[in-house]
Amino acid sequence: MSSKDIREKYIKFFVSRGHKQIPAAKLVPENDPTTLFTSSGMQPLVPYLLGQKHPEGKRLVDCQPSFRAEDIEEVGDNRHTTFFEMLGNWSLGDYFKVEQLPWIWEFFTKELSLDKDKLYVSVFEGNNEVPKDEESLEIWRSLGVDDDHIFFYGVDKNWWSCSGSPNNMPAGEIGGPDSEVFYEFTQIEHDKIYGDKCHPNCECGRFLEIGNSVFIEYQKQQDGSLKELPQKNVDFGGGLERLTAAVSNTHDIFQTVLYKPITDAIAQAIGLKYEGDNTSSMRIIADHLKAATFLILDGVPPSNKLQGYVLRRLIRRSTIKMRQLSGKLIRRKALLISDEFTPIIQAILTIYGKQTNIVEKVIGEEIGRFAKTLDHGLKEIEKIENIDGKKAFDLYQTFGFPYEITEELFRQKGQKVNKEQFKAEFEKHKTLSRTASAGMFKGGLADHGEIVTKFHTATHLLHQALRDVLGPQVFQKGSNITSERLRFDFSFERKITEEEIKQVEDIMNKRITEGLKVDHMTLDLQKAKEMNAIGLFHEKYASKVSIYGVGPNFQLDPQAKDKRERDGYYSLEFCGGPHVDNTSIIGKVKIIKEEAVSSGIRRIRVKRAS
Repeated sequence: MSSKDIREKYIKFFVSRGHKQIPAAKLVPENDPTTLFTSSGMQPLVPYLLGQKHPEGKRLVDCQPSFRAEDIEEVGDNRHTTFFEMLGNWSLGDYFKVEQLPWIWEFFTKELSLDKDKLYVSVFEGNNEVPKDEESLEIWRSLGVDDDHIFFYGVDKNWWSCSGSPNNMPAGEIGGPDSEVFYEFTQIEHDKIYGDKCHPNCECGRFLEIGNSVFIEYQKQQDGSLKELPQKNVDFGGGLERLTAAVSNTHDIFQTVLYKPITDAIAQAIGLKYEGDNTSSMRIIADHLKAATFLILDGVPPSNKLQGYVLRRLIRRSTIKMRQLSGKLIRRKALLISDEFTPIIQAILTIYGKQTNIVEKVIGEEIGRFAKTLDHGLKEIEKIENIDGKKAFDLYQTFGFPYEITEELFRQKGQKVNKEQFKAEFEKHKTLSRTASAGMFKGGLADHGEIVTKFHTATHLLHQALRDVLGPQVFQKGSNITSERLRFDFSFERKITEEEIKQVEDIMNKRITEGLKVDHMTLDLQKAKEMNAIGLFHEKYASKVSIYGVGPNFQLDPQAKDKRERDGYYSLEFCGGPHVDNTSIIGKVKIIKEEAVSSGIRRIRVKRAS
């Protein structure tokens, strides 16, 4: 059974049970200020899990390409990846455990024909706030799952929220207990380095999580307690790559049909076999180049900021691993060539049926830039008399030098680097990175903060004001909102003049002081297009869409460059919310900066006027 078959079977299975298939969101959210990347299928659905009505109803299903930057350092074993496809189904206050668990068991055992004796499940053991999940336990037993295949875990394993365990959840965040399904690769011997006894959450590689049913029924309160939500939700996620491994009984994801052509291309490029000590580096290269490919296809350019920084890190880390595998430790005048990456990239594109030269071009150019950075880094190394673990980590951060390369170069100079100190600095960096990622998610739509909501509505005014002043070629390319400011990226080829910036700011404040009403509508896609609502029509939309309109019965300024028919709305956009009810709530704003981000993309920052 191919991965395509698994994907199609899953969608068909849940559509036949009353679910509406919704289109996948982009890897880089176009209108989501909460996060750099789409990291799960539920991420775009947070407003609906909180109670807002979804245009397609209460039962949804999709397959969502996802990227998790926080997992970059985890890649290298048999199962972790940064890029993956997440099969998901949701109940928005409709069915719950009694329907969900039997359905997913039926899908695994009948549709995918997985041996039920190789399937294990985990259930929430309960704590002082949330009781033990006895209901899920009894449902699994009724399905024929033996007690020795059922394991209980606490909040560190069987509780889900964006921020992890209940103690880490900020006020307003939602979460709940979950029940996971694992596949056992009986051909793998347990490694006692991970403990005397193996179990589903053991790290030895014998077990692989293939699905997680999250029961989102709680919301964190200001006083730190958990309160039951008015509606109980189901959020299921199952990684396509992991399911493909289970169906083929292949314990190494990187030897399934979704990765083996890539690792084969890597092995051929460097003349080494995928075995022994080579496997970890080959897995990293395969994962990172696949993730880089999809980020590039989504329009991300390498840079030193945000998504571009993550892309740059993926490419440069892949380059270093290729050099290490081929035994060519970087020397001062060595050039990094991208020719050996070409067949690897082509293997990735072939797996997913894509044809383009842009990926190879972007990666090749980035490798060229990296060669100069490495050359500069090597010069810096020669200036250092004694290097400690912290300096080794600084070289890693600044120039992309892995510890092994720094250690090799100083061994030649008769010096020894403190590896434990390097590891300590590295762990500190990972903790900070994860905290920052969680903070970015918490700071936006996930908690519906009052100021963030005002700024979110202000992005609609800004978007339309830019189109009024500069013309209809302007389209939003991304946004990020905190309680201090909003940042808005848009398509435009030249620098905006001071006069144009003043015009945009004046228009925004005029619409704010006018106190325009903000309407939410659920419309047929065709009707939304007929109303000239702003959307990305090269993307897939569901048959019914969520639209926000600002200023019903607004009279269009005859001087505006954007000639539109919108039933009297000043701004009309595809959006999931949330928004204020009236623009007067926003308060006056001020544009504080305008700059270029990349070719054809500009960025504006706005804050509240003092």
